[in-house]
Amino acid sequence: MPSPDAVIDGRPQARHVRRLPERPGSPAPWPAWVSPALIDSLAGRGIAEPWSHQVEAAERAHAGDPVIVATGTASGKTLALWLPVLSDLLDDDRGTALYLSPTKALAHDQLRALESLELPGIRAATYDGDTPPDERTWVRSHANYVFSNPDLVHRSMLPRHTAWSRFLRGLRYIVLDEAHHYRGMFGSHVAVVVRRLLRVAHIYGASPVVLCASATMADPQRAAERLIGAPVHAITTDGAPHGALTAVLWEPPEAVGIADKGDRAPRRSTIAETADLLSDLVCSGVRTLAFVRSRRGAETVAMLARDSVDEVDGDLATRVAAYRGGYLAEERRALEADLRDGRLMGLATTNALELGIDINGLDAVLVSGWPGTRASLWQQWGRAGRRQGEALGVLVAREDPLDRYVLEHPGVIFDQPVETVVLDPANPHVLGPHLLAAAREQPLTEDDATAWFGPTAVPLLESLTADGLLRRRRTGWFWTSKESPADRIDLRGEAGTPIRLVEDDTGRLLGTVEAARAPATVHAGAVYVHQGETYVVTALDLVEAVAFVRREDVDFSTTASEVADYRIISTDEEVAWGNGRLARGEVEVTSQVVGYLRRRYATGEIIGEEPLDMPERMLRTRGVWWTLSDEQITSLGDIDVAGAAHAAEHASIGLLPLVATCDRWDIGGVSTPLHPDTGRCTVMVYDGHPGGAGFADRGFDAAHTWLTATRETIASCRCDSGCPSCVQSPKCGNGNEPLDKASAVRMLDVLLRGSPGAGAG
Repeated sequence: MPSPDAVIDGRPQARHVRRLPERPGSPAPWPAWVSPALIDSLAGRGIAEPWSHQVEAAERAHAGDPVIVATGTASGKTLALWLPVLSDLLDDDRGTALYLSPTKALAHDQLRALESLELPGIRAATYDGDTPPDERTWVRSHANYVFSNPDLVHRSMLPRHTAWSRFLRGLRYIVLDEAHHYRGMFGSHVAVVVRRLLRVAHIYGASPVVLCASATMADPQRAAERLIGAPVHAITTDGAPHGALTAVLWEPPEAVGIADKGDRAPRRSTIAETADLLSDLVCSGVRTLAFVRSRRGAETVAMLARDSVDEVDGDLATRVAAYRGGYLAEERRALEADLRDGRLMGLATTNALELGIDINGLDAVLVSGWPGTRASLWQQWGRAGRRQGEALGVLVAREDPLDRYVLEHPGVIFDQPVETVVLDPANPHVLGPHLLAAAREQPLTEDDATAWFGPTAVPLLESLTADGLLRRRRTGWFWTSKESPADRIDLRGEAGTPIRLVEDDTGRLLGTVEAARAPATVHAGAVYVHQGETYVVTALDLVEAVAFVRREDVDFSTTASEVADYRIISTDEEVAWGNGRLARGEVEVTSQVVGYLRRRYATGEIIGEEPLDMPERMLRTRGVWWTLSDEQITSLGDIDVAGAAHAAEHASIGLLPLVATCDRWDIGGVSTPLHPDTGRCTVMVYDGHPGGAGFADRGFDAAHTWLTATRETIASCRCDSGCPSCVQSPKCGNGNEPLDKASAVRMLDVLLRGSPGAGAG
């Protein structure tokens, strides 16, 4: 097999190449308290001694200190946590431990790894939505190490904690794996679930130690403390060896056969370019994983790559597949098994496989478009070379402002620390519903509420009582309904019944889509891709939660267009930027999917546009906005104010992930030359989650950096009047009209001149 580098060497699309050298490891002796049976079993797997960071973490955890291990991909974080957990379980037959991960796949993978140790006395099992009822009974009664996810703890374990009394009474450790994924709204929910779990364990007389494992993140100690609500010791010095990595920033070539936009020809579709790279690597014998931002994109990359490989080798084409959420459980398990045993040579996946599932022998990782954060990019690239010397990581840039900025400023990736995790467990939209669930689990007293849920808990409880949701008695707050309040909370913000995708002719269930995503992804006329086969949606019934599809070969994808309006509910903070202003607060956004575009797979060329009549959606959330005075607007001369503000809005949405741990699709934006709530030209970016997820607030805190990068990205783009790399948006409901690129730069110049950070540059 050739070196993975050989496939990309010398190709002009490689805009920046950084070769990261191999690094030796730093071993350390086994702690004296580690079970000899565990040491012998690890030796049988070729682990003769631990690395220094593993020992440091294990010693802290064994002493009863909460720990976060925030080291690189494939650094052995699992072993660092195995040492104290398994040693204690082997030493105490009544002790138990709970492992939680963001996905079912990772929990199953960790269980397989543990079972391979063949340790007598460890009774381990998974407990999730796929676990049959009879197995659930056995787990509750007998297992001492349970592998699950926060959703299961929230919906099953805590509401039915009496059925888990044996397990909770002996609970010694709670392991939170891939803790960097607990961010935004999801992370805020999980943080309160952890507090509820610790409280219920305390009721049963247990005081479990919380252990976190995470990819490298900025300030992991503070992030973990916000996650678990207690002091944490951070382990950040990585003692494991790491193989060499060639990291490449890849710009797709100019598209052929599409009219130029000014003096800058549009680029080839990132999806098509990723598929070509995947097929080239597979045909060269390089085992490759391609991370794609959307489910549909992952399916399309797999489909295009498989077709290309089939032209070279029909048998090899069968070893290319897609993996994403929404598959049935048996499909996911089969793909995971094929990936582990090496049957698959190429796999296109969503970030479902970003997590630490053990995959042997991967040589290369392609990342199709900026994945949202530097932490995610390094985590995804780190999946290559986990067991061998050389590896290849490629970021294939999209036509997007942030991707363009990264291509022009590679130091953003290679010379800056990863982002801080943003989460807010005190968000009343999060904490309030969980307090109802906690009151049902065990009535809450004032001291109890403050100790476990913080100083804002008691005022929230009083508000919930005034709304008739709780009853206040002398001994505390009580939940009085027969209904479980946990059923009202969706940890992942996927409110509503999942939409089933059903084949028209056969009635076969193909998969599911979250209710919130359905209007934009499975509307009538939408293209749905499943394991390389394309389907067209014939009807969407939101009431019955079903979309009907028919099998049809098409060479295009569909993208929904959305319009939005907003009003400012309250302003929490406002600062003067010269005559301009920067503010943040609570906003209400009304949005509606109004149509969709059809685009060629290979080129991204728009080949059609269709209207849609979908219901309006109301979102109360957090926003950050900036305004310009009439005098500032007048100073700009004769410009299209609406087009300038609209262009600046699009670009600022694209650049917010540079400073906040979010994805472009986690946020939205609106702009207007004169908004009634401010009386000024106003540009707003808001969180796309009820109550907010911390992204807009992070934009406010880092506004000078964020908006300076926005201005620079627009100004440096070589197009004349605006393109997808600077001010055009793929989800604009107004067809990217009006846009005034040049005036957007001037508008941002006027704003930034008054920024408190202007003198620091």
